Amino acid sequence: MPDLRARDLHAQDRVIAIMRIGVLVVAAAVQLGLNAPPLVRHQAEYRPAWVVDAAFVALLLVTAACAVWVPRGRPLPVSVVAIGTIVVLTASSAVTAALPPDGFFLDVHWSFGLVGWHLLVLLFDRVGLLVAALTTHFAVSVVQFALVGGHDRAEIGAAGVVVLSVLSFQAAIAVITLVLRRQSRQAARVAADRDRVATRAALAEQWERDLRTTFAGQLGATLPLLVGLADRTLDPREDDTRHRCALAATQLRRLFAENDDVPDPLVHEVAACVDAAQRRGVEVSLAVSGAAVAVPTAVRRELTAPLVVALSAVRERARVSVLRTDREVRVAVVTDTAVGDGIGGGSALVEVECGTYGEHTRMEARWRTRTG
Repeated sequence: MPDLRARDLHAQDRVIAIMRIGVLVVAAAVQLGLNAPPLVRHQAEYRPAWVVDAAFVALLLVTAACAVWVPRGRPLPVSVVAIGTIVVLTASSAVTAALPPDGFFLDVHWSFGLVGWHLLVLLFDRVGLLVAALTTHFAVSVVQFALVGGHDRAEIGAAGVVVLSVLSFQAAIAVITLVLRRQSRQAARVAADRDRVATRAALAEQWERDLRTTFAGQLGATLPLLVGLADRTLDPREDDTRHRCALAATQLRRLFAENDDVPDPLVHEVAACVDAAQRRGVEVSLAVSGAAVAVPTAVRRELTAPLVVALSAVRERARVSVLRTDREVRVAVVTDTAVGDGIGGGSALVEVECGTYGEHTRMEARWRTRTG
């Protein structure tokens, strides 16, 4: 799924990059191939001519600057867009101001159609600003045309035809750009939704597998006990059998609690172990201090494993405590029963200390959240 999404996005980006390059090529070809000859032919008609020449060179420089960035397939930098747009609109206004009174929207007015292509190159990725810039360009040109005055009906009609034809063609390019970018965003959203669904499905499947494995391992240790009770090879009146039953019940109770969605999973699992002991009639107190700390599932299992063993052996009373600090998490229990060798010595993640004093056992499991 991620590969398919990457292909979709790459294809959309490639189409947009090709369109951006195409618009740049059109702008350069129009300026050099179609607008340079009229500039040379009508040099004597401009007042002053150097302003028009300077505007032509400025537009060439904008094209050159865009040619540095556009082939890279990425949007133009904001600085290039801002400066280029100001230069283009200024050049258009300067050329229009230098026209002869009867030269508006004719061959001598070469900048009118050209400037729109430059704006398309500069604002290709900013459609809203492109529409605003094109509107400004056409409005300023029309206002300058109106301020000259003295135009007859034929000139006004001819000017309207030119304005409408240039505006409609360049506006069509802007609309195509907008539609293409909207489809690109929709494709990206669809691909993202598809990936999220696939990821959720994969995570759910992995969670189900882990859950089955965990339960299978736990039940694998419990099934022999159930079989022994069922075929009467184990006597429920014997202390060892009752202890094995208590251990299995506490382990299963903690395992069920592990899969609950609660704010403080560690305390919830410890409380489940305490509850299993209390259901057997054991008097157990639980003390919790410190703010909740995020403890990985594997670490919680190792922190509570010695507690499960200790509580399953309790006869009458036990005290359980959970201490959380910024540096470590501790789970401790004091029982009225000598547990013996049932509690392990810890692991690379969790340190376990256990001591038996007469008929009492003290156990503490410690996980250091910070090393060093």
